[in-house]
Amino acid sequence: MSQYKLLTPGPLTTTETVKAQMLEDRCTWDDDYKSLTQSIRQKLLTIGMTDSSKYTTVLQQGSGSFVVESVLQTALSDDDHILIISNGAYGERMVKMAQVMKKNVTPVYLAYNEIPNINELKEIIDSDTSITHIAFVHCETTTGILNPIEEICEMATQNNLKVILDAMSSFGGVPINIQALDIDYLISSANKCIQGVPGFGFVIAKRTSLELCEGNASSVSLDLYDQWKNMDIDGKWRFTSPTHVVGAFRQAISELEEEGGVEQRYQRYQSNNTYIINEMKKIGFEPYVKSTVQSPIITTFLYPNESFEFKAFYEYMKQRDFVLYPGKLMDTPSFRIGNIGDLHRSDFELLIKVIKEYQVKEGE
Repeated sequence: MSQYKLLTPGPLTTTETVKAQMLEDRCTWDDDYKSLTQSIRQKLLTIGMTDSSKYTTVLQQGSGSFVVESVLQTALSDDDHILIISNGAYGERMVKMAQVMKKNVTPVYLAYNEIPNINELKEIIDSDTSITHIAFVHCETTTGILNPIEEICEMATQNNLKVILDAMSSFGGVPINIQALDIDYLISSANKCIQGVPGFGFVIAKRTSLELCEGNASSVSLDLYDQWKNMDIDGKWRFTSPTHVVGAFRQAISELEEEGGVEQRYQRYQSNNTYIINEMKKIGFEPYVKSTVQSPIITTFLYPNESFEFKAFYEYMKQRDFVLYPGKLMDTPSFRIGNIGDLHRSDFELLIKVIKEYQVKEGE
């Protein structure tokens, strides 16, 4: 079986040592495993630049979307009103979740290549004093755009709004000082920038906010408050946890630390992302998002011409062990190249070489 280089925003290419941890069977009731869970919870606080006096970590089974939904289930009471910024598919998904739950929600829809205007958000909030929460995606992998976390969080603090941040594709790869930004709930997943494998997500929550949420959830399995109260006792998950994935994630955290922490990983991601964009421009592929709002995680590229066939291009690249990511822009033909995971400059140099070979082949 080929060992593909996954140029996606997760699942992503992992190290052999992370994969090796999944060869060990673990028991959910065992004290060693519960200690492993507690260790991960503490390590995540450190990565988020906070501590257990003000914040707590809750691990939750399922994909990132399961965990986003668990936060919306738990954080919002019937009296709350949430403003959700949407400039991509994942913001839209949050809106849909809140609407299905019949929560009081005000969506703010933007073009996929635009970031929110802070003054316009202020006007919406000033005109509706019932708004209690604001939610947004930090790195919207629909396009690779990076939303202005500092400005949005500062505005939220000034207006006494609780902040729900979907940092699925940025936490661990972009420095985020949770405490300084006064974030109430940060959500991420095991298979993103910390470079683990899929199976669970996590929430770093402000204690004073989470403590007020008992009884809000109308779901048993997605009740983040109950998960927290149970896990806080001794590290025991309420329901069967993905034990192999948890072991791999602890190894992934160790490897993040060995790399030099989030700042060093950010520098690697940023350097490789810049390299990809510059080299792709030279051979006719223009990025969809402006450089001022481009994340270091994933880049959307426009088709170079009308005759470009992504399926043929995708298969050619896959045969050479590179798996690309289709575009999510309905009206704009595009595809995406992610650069997170166990990927390094030599991988991207080879990628560009293979793309050039494809162009020569298609030009014949």
